[in-house]
Amino acid sequence: MAAPLTDQEKRKQISIRGIVGVENVAELKKGFNRHLHFTLVKDRNVATPRDYYFALAHTVRDHLVGRWIRTQQFYYETDPKRVYYLSLEFYMGRTLQNTMINLGLQNACDEAIYQLGLDMEDLEEMEEDAGLGNGGLGRLAACFLDSMATLGLAAYGYGIRYEYGIFNQKIKNGWQVEEADDWLRHGNPWEKARPEYMLPVHFYGRVEESKEGAKWVDTQVVLAMPYDTPIPGYMNNTVNTMRLWSARAPNDFNLMDFNVGDYIQAVLDRNLAENISRVLYPNDNFFEGKELRLKQEYFVVAATLQDIIRRFKNSKKGFSGPVSFDSFPEKVAIQLNDTHPAMAIPELMRVFVDIEKLDWDTAWAITKRTFAYTNHTVLPEALERWPIGLLETLLPRHLQIIYRINQGHLDEISALFPEDMDRMRRMSLIEEDGGKRVNMAHLCIVGSHAVNGVAEIHSNIIKTDVFRDFSELEPEKFQNKTNGITPRRWLLLCNPGLAELIAEAIGEEYVKDLSQLQKLNELVDDDTFIRDVSKVKQDNKEKFSQYLEKEYMVEINPSSMFDVHVKRIHEYKRQLLNCLHIVTMYNRIRKNPKAHFVPRTVIIGGKAAPGYHMAKMIIKLITAVGEVVNKDPVVGSKLKVIYLENYRVSLAEKVIPATDLSEQISTAGTEASGTGNMKFMLNGALTIGTMDGANVEMAEEAGEENMFIFGMRVEDVAEMDAQGYDAMTYYQKIPELKQAIDQINSGFFCPKQPELFKDVTNMLFNHDRFKVFADYEDYIKCQEKVNELYQNLREWTKMVIKNIAASGKFSSDRTITDYATEVWGVEPTDLKIPPPNDTIQHLTRNMDTPP
Repeated sequence: MAAPLTDQEKRKQISIRGIVGVENVAELKKGFNRHLHFTLVKDRNVATPRDYYFALAHTVRDHLVGRWIRTQQFYYETDPKRVYYLSLEFYMGRTLQNTMINLGLQNACDEAIYQLGLDMEDLEEMEEDAGLGNGGLGRLAACFLDSMATLGLAAYGYGIRYEYGIFNQKIKNGWQVEEADDWLRHGNPWEKARPEYMLPVHFYGRVEESKEGAKWVDTQVVLAMPYDTPIPGYMNNTVNTMRLWSARAPNDFNLMDFNVGDYIQAVLDRNLAENISRVLYPNDNFFEGKELRLKQEYFVVAATLQDIIRRFKNSKKGFSGPVSFDSFPEKVAIQLNDTHPAMAIPELMRVFVDIEKLDWDTAWAITKRTFAYTNHTVLPEALERWPIGLLETLLPRHLQIIYRINQGHLDEISALFPEDMDRMRRMSLIEEDGGKRVNMAHLCIVGSHAVNGVAEIHSNIIKTDVFRDFSELEPEKFQNKTNGITPRRWLLLCNPGLAELIAEAIGEEYVKDLSQLQKLNELVDDDTFIRDVSKVKQDNKEKFSQYLEKEYMVEINPSSMFDVHVKRIHEYKRQLLNCLHIVTMYNRIRKNPKAHFVPRTVIIGGKAAPGYHMAKMIIKLITAVGEVVNKDPVVGSKLKVIYLENYRVSLAEKVIPATDLSEQISTAGTEASGTGNMKFMLNGALTIGTMDGANVEMAEEAGEENMFIFGMRVEDVAEMDAQGYDAMTYYQKIPELKQAIDQINSGFFCPKQPELFKDVTNMLFNHDRFKVFADYEDYIKCQEKVNELYQNLREWTKMVIKNIAASGKFSSDRTITDYATEVWGVEPTDLKIPPPNDTIQHLTRNMDTPP
């Protein structure tokens, strides 16, 4: 069989990656050699592959700089409304290839690197992922930045420059082991430190009341140093900024008079201040109420708001008299990515009232019009509830402000519902039971003009259940904004073969308008197109098989169905349900080895929070089952189980294009949206899933008959909760389930420690909140339908094409357009800022501003 085309060879045939001009290539080679010499101080005799990566990265970055400066200059001159996306996570992954694609430089760079005798893919593999996020929430923020730049919005991402991102996961004899992610060890060519914009952030201290108002005094100061990363839009010359803050101790830190004697210790203690930006908390959908985490949350918020206000005042230069903040909400929109940056609400109030001397009611009206809040989860253990005592110590003035916000809030409710004490208790920002705590979601709802969920089903659950009291009070405040993914990274970058095939069929416009994929419906019966789509998938599978064989030393059958379940490990995501299916398939093969069996390679990957015992046991169970299955000669090449180590953005870019079957099997009503589901759909996988999160809308777009939908719906789950879930009934009623559980229980998959999985089975029988057994039977039946269709390649591929054609809604360009028009009050624009060698004058004149 002919070796699959390398991405390098595929790219040569590709138009959407930019034109190759001779001058362009020569210039890139010149830039590369210049950086190798002057920036890296190496020659070709001693340069390492990493040096070559850095030389290329700096060369590509050179092409960003002019556009970056020009974009910011354009914003200064036209003074549009700015959008600020506040998030404690930005899961960016790698930057090199994304930048080349968005600048239209991919082909020219490929050619230049080829002429220099180097391999582009080898260089790309040298780049560290920027792993400044845990999963969906952080990756969503990254997709949003790409879309905001592509839609020409004056937008800024603000977060923390963690020195250590999400841990690297090693699997050692079946267990997850964490290693620190020292991603900055070799330097980061994409960031620019901006020490000239360093800002002070205050902690601790006390509040002094005076006739001028409250004063927060005797605080400890930490400095926030900004690092800027360029965010290029797709082929529109817009380059926005992601600004991440790093904590620095002031030079007089701990050197005040009381510390006179111990200079050395005082300098060593600078670490205490700088620990704030040291490490990302590795929890997904779980709240850990640690002081350091609250410091991180306030740190990003305090630095960012000073920056926002500085920029607002700067745009008012030339106006005489004191700055008026009346127009603040017309010039500033702030989006809170979950409750993590919720302290922005009391902080903006503190700045307005204590520093800018606005009266309370004016300040509060401006604040509410400025903020909007996105909710990301309904799991109770994920909701942030900060103890009053901690706030009192760390941020005493903010606690006073929260109390005052709450007082006004409760006054409004008691006016509307006199005597309804229970409603007051439910809606208060302060929870009294089990120690006083501030409910940060309630603070966000009260302090924002818009609140949204991230898929229709999730937004409805928020309105009718979790925040029902609030939505009854202000129904107009609650919206839906279904999540999306950027088609630049999640199609053009990761699946060039499919991207080009689509471009040949319907043109290139779909890259910026994904709804155009609907045109593919006309080709659903086209034999040539069906064959080509199928071939792209097979090529991707061949390539990924080679990767797996190299990394895991197992033989992969590339014609087997690639059944993939990749996401954070969590009970609600039900990796255990998948595991039970694997055991069931294994038992069927052993029972009847001669029977026909549709071969599968089951690939499961994802990280468990280091403190989440059950999630770590789930990983160990999957790897233990894999050991037995993969070594059983009776099974042979019919079934393989791979645990994908250290799942991250750059690995998602490899596995998703090679997937046949996407597993999206959370208990209905638990996954707010999911975005991996969308990536698989766009890349030609079919989905097996529950009616949860965005799966519901995917089924709406593609037709339920073109997905493998199974299991309880939200209503069924609610009914079962009312009646009581009894796992034992299912165990006794379903022989294959009983067999699988007995094997796990008896030590069949772990003969040396037969008791090892007792915690898991005990949970499944006695306190399984996510009802794995209740959906087992329907899941197995649904998987049999998958097998049946997979044997008919033509019908399978037709269904794939229908799914791709229906995936347009799930572009983050659509999501951001909805936020822009319905929440932020800004309009996306097609305006192409002139490139650096062009004049900016004619542009600004068109904008009704003086030159």
